[in-house]
Amino acid sequence: MDDDLIHLLEEHQINYEIIDHNEPIRSAQEGAAFFGIEIGQTAPTLILKSGTTMYAFIMSGDYGKIDFDVIKQLLQCEELKLAKPLEVEEATGYSVGSVPLIGHGLPTIIDRRLHRYPYVYGGTGAVTSTLKIGPQDIEKLNHIIAYDR
Repeated sequence: MDDDLIHLLEEHQINYEIIDHNEPIRSAQEGAAFFGIEIGQTAPTLILKSGTTMYAFIMSGDYGKIDFDVIKQLLQCEELKLAKPLEVEEATGYSVGSVPLIGHGLPTIIDRRLHRYPYVYGGTGAVTSTLKIGPQDIEKLNHIIAYDR
């Protein structure tokens, strides 16, 4: 677990919970089952790449398949794809599947549908812990450049 993440949350007086678990949670379905929540309350952070620019995309777990054309239009870019695992690590310092909801330092696109819930659950930077946080606080602690849906 990253001390910088805790510091950021405390510094901004965010209401949050860090939930530790023994096994990594590898999918939105696993997360929803483990926490007893709706799949839409899970909030994976995906890293997208356009040329040499990287973006974080925080989406609701019930999002489905990413429509890259919609995101390209939001970002006004010609090409966009998921970053490769090594690129994710180089850009964020975290491995795929554990990129934190906050503190990754990338310009961020957020799925508005996360606001259906008072709290969502996502990465902390460690595979065996999850951050429970309000969607409005995710927005407050990231550099939001676009909204999807």
